[in-house]
Amino acid sequence: QVQLVESGGGVVQAGESLRLSCKASGYTFDLYAIKWYRQASGKEREFVVRISPYAALIDYADSVKGRFTASRDNRKNEAYLQMDNLVPEDTAVYFCMVDQDGRGTYWGQGTQVTVSS
Repeated sequence: QVQLVESGGGVVQAGESLRLSCKASGYTFDLYAIKWYRQASGKEREFVVRISPYAALIDYADSVKGRFTASRDNRKNEAYLQMDNLVPEDTAVYFCMVDQDGRGTYWGQGTQVTVSS
């Protein structure tokens, strides 16, 4: 079965960096894009970035453009989100997701990122 497992969250101060990982299993990783979303407490889940199967196209939300960098290693079935110059507004649970074009949408369990001022 399809599984996505995020890791790398933590508590940092404003201006610091974190690197999140998303380990995928149960499907052919390089067939599908990976999306990252985040959800702050009391708010709706919001889109962060989409990375295409071979990273040719990467689309960022305006709120993270220039600070976050998405990448993937198809040999390892992993996607990454490098987050630099973090601000308190980045505090949220971060999720990775794969949409298999009608075959199903799968989410990881999320990893908490907390940025203190």
